[in-house]
Amino acid sequence: MSAGGILLLGRAGQVGWELERALAPLGPVTALGRDGADLSDPAALRALVRRHRPGWIVNAAAYTAVDRAEAEPEAAFAANAEAPRVLAEEAGRLGCTLVHYSTDYVFDGTRRAPYRESDAPAPLNVYGRSKLEGERAIQASGCDHLILRTTWVYGARGRNFLLTMLRLMGEREHVRVVADQVGAPTSSRMIAQATALILARRGAGGPSGVYHLTAAGQTSWHGFAEAIRGYLPETAARVEAIGTDGFPTPAVRPGYSVLDNGRIAADFGIALPDWRDGLRLVMADHGALGGAGVSG
Repeated sequence: MSAGGILLLGRAGQVGWELERALAPLGPVTALGRDGADLSDPAALRALVRRHRPGWIVNAAAYTAVDRAEAEPEAAFAANAEAPRVLAEEAGRLGCTLVHYSTDYVFDGTRRAPYRESDAPAPLNVYGRSKLEGERAIQASGCDHLILRTTWVYGARGRNFLLTMLRLMGEREHVRVVADQVGAPTSSRMIAQATALILARRGAGGPSGVYHLTAAGQTSWHGFAEAIRGYLPETAARVEAIGTDGFPTPAVRPGYSVLDNGRIAADFGIALPDWRDGLRLVMADHGALGGAGVSG
């Protein structure tokens, strides 16, 4: 790790919180949230990077409100496209490396085999388009970079599907969950630990570009919900399968979001465990944090 240390953006998010812990053994980490790194202010973002002069910039900050982005495209593109462009330009100027997280939503979900990095993107919603533009801005900058696409991110903190399900299953008798969208639930803890391992193994001037980084296996949102319910008492709400048309949302979601992890395994020896194993670890974390109704 270079003497400049690590500048981590998005420390309050579910991935950022885990990254602050996971990256610490690699060198000094300066972790900033929205109050210290405003993605909507390009000039301030430039000044921030120039002031810290890091060896690595790890950008876990983003606009992630997928449905709200349909009504707020300017905010989504400012955070997900313009801010990464600024970070990439500054990384190139300083000669440091940018690590940036992207999403399965850059694809349209029409395939039924895991997407590879070489597959053509075709986002269906504003959020996906903004993330894709951020990817392209980083690549066009010429800076040393790693773009890590992941999918269905959840954890023991923040706002995510797992915590929503745990709340609803304690409040209702039945919970209706979409069963015709397929992906790989990937925990923020796994993402952070894999990122730290990649940086430790990569060193300076190692492989770069776009990589898929998700849990192994696949399931539907309904299957994910059923797996979550397996950790709860019998009194928890029953899970009812519905189609996407039974749960309309402002943003269209891809029906198939599984990503192929072959490239990251070949270049860095990274193979994330099955999504069920990730869920087990997160549920243990949730219990340690005082979450109710965790068993097994």
